[in-house]
Amino acid sequence: MAIDLAKVAKDKKLRFFLISFVDLYGVLRAKLVPAPAIGEMQKAGAGFAGFATHLDMTPADSDMFAVPDPESLVVLPWDGQVGWLAGDLWMDGKEVEAAPRAMLKRQIAQAAKQGWRMKTGVECEFFLIQPDGGAISDPRDLQAKPCYDQAALMRRYPVISEILDGMLGLGWKPYQTDHEDANGQFEMNWEYDDCLVTADRHVFFKYMVKALAEKHGARATFMPKPFTNLTGNGCHAHVSLWDKTGAKNLFLDAKGELGLSSLAYRFLGGVIHSAEALCALFNPTVNSYKRINAPVTTSGATWSPNAVTFGGNNRTHMVRIPDVGRFELRLADGAVNPYLLQAGLLAAGLDGIAQGRDPGKRSDLNMYTEGHKLKGVRRLPLNLLDALRQFGASKVLRQALGASAVDSYVKVKLEDWDAHQRHLSAFEFQRTVDC
Repeated sequence: MAIDLAKVAKDKKLRFFLISFVDLYGVLRAKLVPAPAIGEMQKAGAGFAGFATHLDMTPADSDMFAVPDPESLVVLPWDGQVGWLAGDLWMDGKEVEAAPRAMLKRQIAQAAKQGWRMKTGVECEFFLIQPDGGAISDPRDLQAKPCYDQAALMRRYPVISEILDGMLGLGWKPYQTDHEDANGQFEMNWEYDDCLVTADRHVFFKYMVKALAEKHGARATFMPKPFTNLTGNGCHAHVSLWDKTGAKNLFLDAKGELGLSSLAYRFLGGVIHSAEALCALFNPTVNSYKRINAPVTTSGATWSPNAVTFGGNNRTHMVRIPDVGRFELRLADGAVNPYLLQAGLLAAGLDGIAQGRDPGKRSDLNMYTEGHKLKGVRRLPLNLLDALRQFGASKVLRQALGASAVDSYVKVKLEDWDAHQRHLSAFEFQRTVDC
């Protein structure tokens, strides 16, 4: 055993561990384990009833065990006596196929067979709002174009700086934070890494931001579109493929178009090919489609895609190539499950490489004002139901992620759609009551 958690507990003077996992809804679940019990938990895992979470199980199913990955250990920056661990889910001696972390690890294993490893970075956007959720937390944050507003950023310095200090202490190498394009919205960036590391950190980051916002009397939300008139929360992913040592970027080709290799374009071709189906993973809520199909916001732009296109250093496209050796996927939103973001990207990219998929010609148009000039361009789904239907029917993703895992995801998310359909909105009543 490479890392003995019982020894770590003694060395770091930890009292408790949170053994956690993320379900198909992206909800972070955990058990709090006293340090004296962590040795046994490291071997057998912490027990859960899978039906009590969103994992497409029944009350008759066996106990589910979250076996902690010691490599994922994070000591809570705001409470040095507690360690957080990402867990891998097992039931009846087998890994749970529909567990999001397991879905990602299977894609990583497939890439490793080819001698590849995917590295990614994510740009996490969130709002700081009032505890009751009715408005942003800073009543003075009123500019029509508030992006990069120094005054608004520094009014939230206490919470923002504590999050940054946490990442610095954890060795994540955060490098910039800003007030984003919406009032009350912020973005924080840290250094890219192997995709499993990025996914684990992404999960913990969301927990940390929410916990520290609450500590400072606010509430943090990663909801895709919490305010109809403001820019939504995106989660842009920067993607590159490396050799098995992690030393050589296989997407980098100084002689290639925009500095990308042919391998990179085939990978991108896979993402383009499966884009509509990937929306079910990358835009996983009913609310998500108010972000990617949004009208112009008060700032003048949504910064969100609505079509399956890619371009150079052009933020109006679904995929942007901002620099050599990587591309940026701008499709995913703040509600994305961190593991399924990475799993979907890698599954589609590996398919693109295997099938030699061509992403087509890049576009240099401003898609917000000139998108109508592109003939035959594919549009992104208009709602969650359409995306789930595309996802469920995708041969590429069913084969890559596993048919039962895809079916479980569709089943669980359709419950969300059905709940939405049972809801009668004030808009519907006002428009229809006198018809």
